[in-house]
Amino acid sequence: MAPPQRFREQFDQIQRSMPDVPLAMGPDDSAEFFYEKGVVLARDGEEARLVEDTVREHFAAAPGLTAEHVRRAGPETNRTGVTRIQVGDPARGDHGGDPAVANALRSLRAAESRTGRRLVSRNHVVHIAVNACPGDEPVPVPRTEQPNPAPAGTPYDPETAVGVLVVDTGLMADHRDCPLLAHTRGDAQIQECDEAGVLQQYVGHGTFIAGLLAAVAPNTDITVRNTLNDAGAILESEFGAKLFEAVDQGGWPAVLSLSAGTSNGRTDGLLGIQAFMEELRDQETLLVAAAGNNGSATPFWPAAYADLPGWESAVLSVGALRGDGEYGACFTNHGAWVKAYAPGERLVSALTGFRTPVPYVYQHSTYDTCRYGFGYSCTCRTPRHTGVLSEPGEVPGKPDQVMFEGYAQWSGTSFAAPVAAGLVAAHMTAQGEADPRKARAQLLAANAEYAEVRGAHVPALLPPTWRPVPVDPPDEAA
Repeated sequence: MAPPQRFREQFDQIQRSMPDVPLAMGPDDSAEFFYEKGVVLARDGEEARLVEDTVREHFAAAPGLTAEHVRRAGPETNRTGVTRIQVGDPARGDHGGDPAVANALRSLRAAESRTGRRLVSRNHVVHIAVNACPGDEPVPVPRTEQPNPAPAGTPYDPETAVGVLVVDTGLMADHRDCPLLAHTRGDAQIQECDEAGVLQQYVGHGTFIAGLLAAVAPNTDITVRNTLNDAGAILESEFGAKLFEAVDQGGWPAVLSLSAGTSNGRTDGLLGIQAFMEELRDQETLLVAAAGNNGSATPFWPAAYADLPGWESAVLSVGALRGDGEYGACFTNHGAWVKAYAPGERLVSALTGFRTPVPYVYQHSTYDTCRYGFGYSCTCRTPRHTGVLSEPGEVPGKPDQVMFEGYAQWSGTSFAAPVAAGLVAAHMTAQGEADPRKARAQLLAANAEYAEVRGAHVPALLPPTWRPVPVDPPDEAA
């Protein structure tokens, strides 16, 4: 079965942002995740040698396969504890899958059965919007419209401010023009606009998240890193090293907010970030991670570490609530591994700062009906949600440019996660709690709000300054 067109569009966008890394969709019969063609990951040392030798032997003996490409494709040792092993020619095949990688994984099944643990993995693409939903695009709002959640009244105190690290796309150059972001620092977005002056895809994502955090928890020192600068994407093999780099720059924060991840068809995490997650477990930092926008119960990593023994207190996985807060947003991932839900639909925050309006062109096709079958007018509905972004311009087939003048409206679990992170930080300030993991437990224990997600009652973390957005009645034609 061919993957839906929306996944192909997202795949093409990510491939353009990573032109030197041939990618494929996987598993081989769907588009649940994206991964690097021709390469697998293995742990450094003896396991990497075992994987390399086993794949080479299997390919040499199997008809239709060749062992000539099997070789080490990266440093033999590094801080992440994993190395890349080439198993095929990345130029062969199309985006629909990679037989060399699939056969390499199969060749290790017997060895994995004997050892009782995973020895090899695809090199997945970690991304902020793997589902390719049109609602991933921001919508401009009038300059007079206020943020939602609105700024809380807690004063900023540099002596007690909670340190929050956001690993995302970086900051817009004029972000400090927004009063909410006066105490925000970090990396600049590497390229805000293309040669035509049009805002690039997912630029402003990190600034938007910082604005949400600062609104919910004003007494915070927020640092934003541009780890996900390539259209929100990074290879799993590089992600672990970048996470270490981020905490090395400023020390382990109280709260680490992450709005990216990937599924991998497994229940034991990502090989490429395992070393980082093990070090995180031994720190005091709380990782607040988005549950992903695939509308699926399949574990999404690293958020799903919240459900693994040893990480229960170290990770808070966050799904997204619908605009009215009563139900889960249609796009949100769900299941027992998602530990809380926060507003994530039609939030309003700073996208660019306020100095210079920035043009943006809607970059995806439009869809007439919700891809999950819901009848209400949510982020998957167009053109009603995206409005001017998806309307034809004066030139046939070319959408109008729209101007962002500071604030924007955006939807996704990407934004539910920083709302929850802000509530943890706000609780730390209000209760004088220095331990973010204790604050997480206290916040969830004291929370009396619930919502319904796919028939299950789940904890709903609602900021006091958040304003519910009315939801249109079901569309009988949907």
